[in-house]
Amino acid sequence: MLPQMVARVTLEIALRKEFDYSIPEDLAGRVEIGSRVKVPFGSRLVLGVVTGLPDSSPHTNLKPLADVIGAQGLVTPKVLALARWMAEYYCCPVETALKSVLPDAVRKEEAGWRERLHVHYLPPTGELPKLTKRQEAIWRILEEWRELPLQELLRLGETTADTVRRLEDKGLVRIGSQIDERDPYARELIVPTQSLTLNPDQLNAFEQITRSLATVAPGGENPPFLLHGVTGSGKTEVYLQAIDHCLTLGRGAIVLVPEISLTPQTVERFKARFSTGPRATLVAVLHSHLSTGERHDEWHKIRQGRARIVIGARSAIFAPVDPLGLIIVDEEHEHSYKQEEAPRYHARDVAVVRGQREGAVIVLGSATPSLESYHNARRKKYRLLELHTRATEQKMPIVRVIDLRLESRKTKSGAVAIFTPELKEAITQRLERREQTILFLNRRGYSTSLQCPKCGYVAGCPNCSVALTFHRAEQRLLCHVCGYQEAVPKQCPAPECRNPAIRFSGLGTEKVEETLTRLFPHARIARMDRDTLKRKDDYRRILTDFRTGKLDILVGTQMIAKGLHFPNVTLVGVLYADLSLHMPDFRAGERTFQLLTQVSGRAGRGDVEGEVFVQSFTPFHPAIQYARRHDFLGFYDQEIEFREQLKYPPLARVALLTLKGRNEDKVKFTADALRKELDRRLSAWRDLVIAGPAPAPLLRAESYYRHQIMLRTKAMARLSLELTALQTGFPLPDDLTLTVDVDPVNLV
Repeated sequence: MLPQMVARVTLEIALRKEFDYSIPEDLAGRVEIGSRVKVPFGSRLVLGVVTGLPDSSPHTNLKPLADVIGAQGLVTPKVLALARWMAEYYCCPVETALKSVLPDAVRKEEAGWRERLHVHYLPPTGELPKLTKRQEAIWRILEEWRELPLQELLRLGETTADTVRRLEDKGLVRIGSQIDERDPYARELIVPTQSLTLNPDQLNAFEQITRSLATVAPGGENPPFLLHGVTGSGKTEVYLQAIDHCLTLGRGAIVLVPEISLTPQTVERFKARFSTGPRATLVAVLHSHLSTGERHDEWHKIRQGRARIVIGARSAIFAPVDPLGLIIVDEEHEHSYKQEEAPRYHARDVAVVRGQREGAVIVLGSATPSLESYHNARRKKYRLLELHTRATEQKMPIVRVIDLRLESRKTKSGAVAIFTPELKEAITQRLERREQTILFLNRRGYSTSLQCPKCGYVAGCPNCSVALTFHRAEQRLLCHVCGYQEAVPKQCPAPECRNPAIRFSGLGTEKVEETLTRLFPHARIARMDRDTLKRKDDYRRILTDFRTGKLDILVGTQMIAKGLHFPNVTLVGVLYADLSLHMPDFRAGERTFQLLTQVSGRAGRGDVEGEVFVQSFTPFHPAIQYARRHDFLGFYDQEIEFREQLKYPPLARVALLTLKGRNEDKVKFTADALRKELDRRLSAWRDLVIAGPAPAPLLRAESYYRHQIMLRTKAMARLSLELTALQTGFPLPDDLTLTVDVDPVNLV
């Protein structure tokens, strides 16, 4: 009798354990590590992933696998090992990590390729049979195209399927079903490009990266590269040529970008470079704005080895590229690389771990590196590559800081106009010279609050500790945390007041756009923020219009602040530079410096020198002054002193524990009990600072009260194990939840 074959399965249910099942003979040839399977669990069938094939099981009477889904294992052993590391470090169940590794479109049992009817041209073997005018028109279209989807042919020929069937009866066409890949960029016109000549700094970076590609081995000490280059220094060209070399070695590459808005421009550049030539390959795209079908098809192109280059947002780090040679994390400082739901991974850090495990070279690129990455470079943990000048010798833009305090003194009310006279004049000059302008304000909506000047009432969200934002287009008050909305009151809602003179205050991008339209009625203006980008193609449409000169002024939030290359932009205006400075977060200064430097870098990338106007109520803040001088090293040196004094990252690692529930007293009481439990469990630790519990800066969010405890240590891997044990061993009331965020980027 043959020994029983066993599959160890991780179910999609978060139970923090694996289960053994027997493998029936009829499924034996289809089961491998990474296979998606359907298994009996209790009285139902559930989905899972085979995470092991042990020789035997300590359990008896194993239930058999019910089915294997798909012909190929979806999770490679290498990516499976990465998911296990994520579960351990980020304190979550393995099954939760696996859900991040496999997109929904791939995990679903019913997901599959789309099949459509295609019409194929068949050359006539003899004399062409007699055709009607409509049949001949269809025949001529197919003679030119050779093959078309049936629906596309009907659209071009303005006819019906019956006409095409008549051609099939005459032996002139063949109609058949075939897989029709859903390519999100299929309609884009891609013009092939060639490699550019590298300047000395670029050439040095390229040579060091390619030298490392030739020598790196899985599991070896390959420190990552930190490519620190000023805005416009040509980092992307270094990426392109390094990937080209990687492909010659028979290995693939992953390129991460932080914003979906950057993806179209990046994809276009990479497709243009690798659409033809000896290293031609498919370039797959992975991000959340793709349809379910597009995500399915793009992912399988990678798994099948047809797409050797992957571009996408943070989840693209799990793309099944094998063998993997190069991982590029562009704008590595961006906090959007951090996942805010479990597993709360940071894609940059996962990229480093994956690259070192698989023997891939890691390149982290930024004009404003995170303090963590630059500190690693200073300690020789990362290898520093620097691009000191712009790629084609353009000058860095001139940055002018305007003191809004002085502007407020010029008016009796103390109010300040959205555009100072200097900025207004600069915009006028650009319109006259047919040059383009970018205006940045990291706040959407029309007005930031609705308040009563008589009694002081402020319209607040009933679910969150924030004021409601007025959106004029919808004539609604909206909460930007939970999405709550309500109609705009005609008078003060306070029963004892009822003042009809209730008014709006503050500004957002919607109000900026309206004011611009009034000041510059002939200017062509567009706005980019979450309110204007409703459809998945809106990003591409607006950016394409701006790049091709159909727009004069682009107004937007941080999605327009980095990575975009528009040579005709000669003016950038930062309307209110203080917004991110006053956040209750130790990274507030760092984020302000990064945002200002990045958005300033959009100016002067063509033949005309750029100019930047920064409007601020705190013009002499170090973050603003160092950004004005494009002085990253100066900012780093003064900021690292502050971090050292308080033992904040990068001098330590942080774990943030958040308790939340609908009863504030119960949350506070449980948080106090949790602190006592931490003190008991970790009393022997010397390298540990525990702060709190304290109310979260945003005390109430989505109707839940939140209290936090912050832990700081240099031994985070060890602390993660302790926190995982705490999660399973600390009893919580049924109506409270505890989240553990390792290496958080948002403390609010």
